[in-house]
Amino acid sequence: MKKKRLDTIINIIRVHEVETQDELISYLRAEGFEVTQATVSRDIRELKLTKIMTGRGNYRYILPDNAFESKGLRLSHALSEAITRAASAENMVVVHTFPGMAQAVALEIDHLGHAGILGTVAGDDTIFIVTTDRQNALTVREEIKELIRSRSAKKGEA
Repeated sequence: MKKKRLDTIINIIRVHEVETQDELISYLRAEGFEVTQATVSRDIRELKLTKIMTGRGNYRYILPDNAFESKGLRLSHALSEAITRAASAENMVVVHTFPGMAQAVALEIDHLGHAGILGTVAGDDTIFIVTTDRQNALTVREEIKELIRSRSAKKGEA
């Protein structure tokens, strides 16, 4: 019963933008599970669900163990969800995120050890990535765009 409930929670999180435990309880009850807030809280902890800000400024639960990958760039699911767009010019890539997320994303990019990236500078919602040359800037930009496309495709599957 517990495994089925956990699998159902995963499916609910993939299909719906669940903001609260009460909302998750409602979805579970609609699926035939009579659960308490304490049970759902334990399930959230066991599944290691985290919350991220959506483009509308509210929050939703996500599965943190799902990471989005491109050929050379791997970011955690939560941080890849924060990226909204990317562009490049010469040996720089400009990445836009949801407000307040740029520094966390930049820190993760810095820790990737990507051979073409020299470093990052982050504000509140914008990151400048300095690369070794123009070609690496184009490569990094495309890798980030691939993360965004992968994320969109996975949402479409749900």
